[in-house]
Amino acid sequence: MDFPQKLRTLFSPRSKSYKDMVELLAQRRAARILVVDDNPDTMMLMRELLQIRGYDVVAVPDASHAEAEIRHQLPDLILSDVVMPGKSGYEFCRELKENPSTRLIPFVLITGLSDREDKLHGIEAGADDFLNKPIFAEELFARVKSLLKLKEFTDELESAESVLCTLGLSVESRDPYTEGHCERLAQNASNLGRHLGLDEEAIVALRRGGYLHDLGKIAVPDEILKKGSNLTPEEWEVMKQHPITGENICRPLKSLRLILPIIRHHHEHTDGSGYPDGLRKRDIPLLPRVLQVVDVYDALRTARPYKPALSHDQSAITMREEARAGLWDEELVGEFFSMLEKRQVA
Repeated sequence: MDFPQKLRTLFSPRSKSYKDMVELLAQRRAARILVVDDNPDTMMLMRELLQIRGYDVVAVPDASHAEAEIRHQLPDLILSDVVMPGKSGYEFCRELKENPSTRLIPFVLITGLSDREDKLHGIEAGADDFLNKPIFAEELFARVKSLLKLKEFTDELESAESVLCTLGLSVESRDPYTEGHCERLAQNASNLGRHLGLDEEAIVALRRGGYLHDLGKIAVPDEILKKGSNLTPEEWEVMKQHPITGENICRPLKSLRLILPIIRHHHEHTDGSGYPDGLRKRDIPLLPRVLQVVDVYDALRTARPYKPALSHDQSAITMREEARAGLWDEELVGEFFSMLEKRQVA
């Protein structure tokens, strides 16, 4: 079995190593449930029922108190009344689901309303489930258990992604001249994504792509990786495989589907001279082209054994010339330096 195949086996969700890794990373603690209800009796009943089952329960009377609790510590599940003083349960749910840091928290609306329109409002707000009043213990336990299982699965995916990002940083650490490269790429790529008006999913993909784009270099021997320049044709063929290797490592995680094109295509050139697929112009997906621009800038600004670091102005001149020659997306290069100028002025 070759090294990339071993890595694919290791990071397959079906493999024992993968499951053991996730289990070791997962914090073994009681699930934290946030109950939001302005009725003291209902609030006390749910808190006591859930505490009997071993859950860590925090109960508050309205959305503003709930928001303070969320800022203090993210819950694993939220059970919220609909009709409350101040912000309604619909509004509270909608705001959390629009926030990238809280949208994956399962949200249950608790209501005495039975009208179909009320349920539709809840669905439109992003609610994951509903509980009707009066609350029956068996139904409460069943819904809580089901949604916490879903949350646990989501957390496991995030843990696996964290491991892969750590592996990406370990690749970076093999070369002392690239220290901080992944962090800078993640920051600059996500900033450029915002500057271009991309949606939040794309911005998150760009940030993760900053850490994972060169993950496949984990299979490149040190004597090739650290050589830097003047690779032999055979060594160059080994180096050109790293985007494919990185894509294969990350493919088992469906949550990384938007990052896969970044990993595979960030070394393509608009004139078709790049690798691994020789794509041209707009055949190269947008996100790899975005990351490529910030990657080239960072490489030019960083000293290497075979070249000095360029100044910002020198890098801008070089990148614009190379873009006109057909290496990079000329429009994105212009947008990148426009963004940097605006940030400098700010």
